[in-house]
Amino acid sequence: MTVNGAASPQAATAAGGAQVTGEVVGRVLGTQAASPLSFWVGLEPGRVLQLDDVVVTRREVPGHGPVLVAGVVTTVEARHEGAAYDSDVFLIADGALPAAVVEVAEVRVTRVEPEVFVPPLPGSQVYLAGAGDRDQALYFDVMERRIPLGLGRDGQPLYVNFDFLDGTRGAHVSISGVSGVATKTSFATFLLYSIFNSGVLDAESANTKALIFSVKGEDLLFLDHDNTRLDQRARDGYARLGLPARAFGSVHVFAPPRPNDPNGVPHVAARTQGVSAFYWTLVEFCQEELLRFVFADADDERAGYSLLVGQVAARLKSWAEPIGDGGAVRVQGTTCRTFADLVEMLSDQLQEEDSRRDWTGAQTPLGTVNAFLRRLRSAVRPLSPIVRGDLPFYRSHSVSTSDAQVSIVDLHNLPERAQRFVVGVVLRGEFHRKESSGTAKPLLFVVLDELNKYAPREGDSPIKEILLDVAERGRSLGVILIGAQQTASEVERRIVSNSAVRVAGRLDPAEAARSEYGWMPPAVRERATIAKPGTMFVAQPEIPVPLAVAFPFPAWATRPAEAAPRPNDRPGDRTGARTSGDPFEGLPSAIEDDIPPF
Repeated sequence: MTVNGAASPQAATAAGGAQVTGEVVGRVLGTQAASPLSFWVGLEPGRVLQLDDVVVTRREVPGHGPVLVAGVVTTVEARHEGAAYDSDVFLIADGALPAAVVEVAEVRVTRVEPEVFVPPLPGSQVYLAGAGDRDQALYFDVMERRIPLGLGRDGQPLYVNFDFLDGTRGAHVSISGVSGVATKTSFATFLLYSIFNSGVLDAESANTKALIFSVKGEDLLFLDHDNTRLDQRARDGYARLGLPARAFGSVHVFAPPRPNDPNGVPHVAARTQGVSAFYWTLVEFCQEELLRFVFADADDERAGYSLLVGQVAARLKSWAEPIGDGGAVRVQGTTCRTFADLVEMLSDQLQEEDSRRDWTGAQTPLGTVNAFLRRLRSAVRPLSPIVRGDLPFYRSHSVSTSDAQVSIVDLHNLPERAQRFVVGVVLRGEFHRKESSGTAKPLLFVVLDELNKYAPREGDSPIKEILLDVAERGRSLGVILIGAQQTASEVERRIVSNSAVRVAGRLDPAEAARSEYGWMPPAVRERATIAKPGTMFVAQPEIPVPLAVAFPFPAWATRPAEAAPRPNDRPGDRTGARTSGDPFEGLPSAIEDDIPPF
């Protein structure tokens, strides 16, 4: 049956008697060459296709039976058929010149089933994929463990194969996009939430952990609080994805101590519950040879004193003696209770010619020593709050992922030098812990923003070495990196190339033209330059085209003002309920609202 020349959206019969469901939208064009990889569709009058729609057609092949050819719409065009000049559009609009409006769509083939690679025949009917055909076209039917990524433009769920996230067949995620617009962190947290709540982890759900490094204010410190701005539309989106619309259930926050605070109180403004201070004692600094992470910039590797750093770190490990219960050390008869004391002691030792030979182990040019000391002295101010020997040694002060499912390391109050130190030391500790466990399960997901800062394409550093180790060996150890960056072109190639899943939000036009985005077809690259917040383009190994994904508004608070009180919060707490209804009334202006990410 047809209506105005178009087939009805009811079940239709394809060539060879194969029954298909879905709306007939057009026919395979004969004026454009069709191939097993792509073809063009002429749309029926009154029918519309948009980018990202999934369509199918079938062909009867002798000896093989009906062959399904499915694909995703990548280009849509409309033109006047019969117009010869640009000015004809005015004559046609006035009715003075006859012409027809024709709409055509290019389809990039995603799947041929069975794998008989023949082109669809011109004139064959093309259908908007129904539920079964859509799953087959996007390989969802063969994903035994799939997790929701978000919704497609048709409002239906899109998935990623968990086998390419947990190390079974691949691992790691690379997310790129313009800062403040691409919602990279929001998508990373949604991906974690989907993993934890989709059921793919089975018995490992309770033991699987996530480690998030937060560098953007206190926005990520309330993941365990429901979002007061969540509306019914967003709840419906979660329902369609099969996910509960609620906050993360288990979160622990680690923050550096306040500067010059003798009690080591965590340096946070809005949250008081579930927050622990982290720092390293001078004993740990010496015994674990953490000096190399003080020199974690790429410039340090090029400065010529990298060998000296290793020699001094080895001497500190051998000669530092713990004293008292506050983590202080005695080195060469000098007692050091602060990081400044340790730096001053090293300065004295290295500037004396006799003692310098004992520390360096060989004749070292004085210029190299002075360059080392200048760089070391510049680290006193940023590192003093987190490297110290003046707090009770028995206090818990280490970053640990064992306390909660999601551990957040808050770095926003630290200078960049200190941020590098924390990221390097914490990652090394967690990677060594996974190595010593001897098993990949349970998994550890590491979310690290500004990856281009920690693993730049040029130069070497201790942090870059660790991240390369995670990218290349983390899959077998159960350490999965979810890295985000503004520019993938500035990140070490081996890290990006080892990421099985690649994601892009809004891109800068110049960045989108770089070769690192070769996985995006030209039309998708252009779209990425105008993508709205909340829209991501996701590529995974099984699907030959990136999927345009709209993930729902976060059900957890993305900044302090959105955080609803938790049931166990006490009325007197700053995160608890208040008579005004605002749980953060009266807090410092540093946590005022910013523009929502959606």
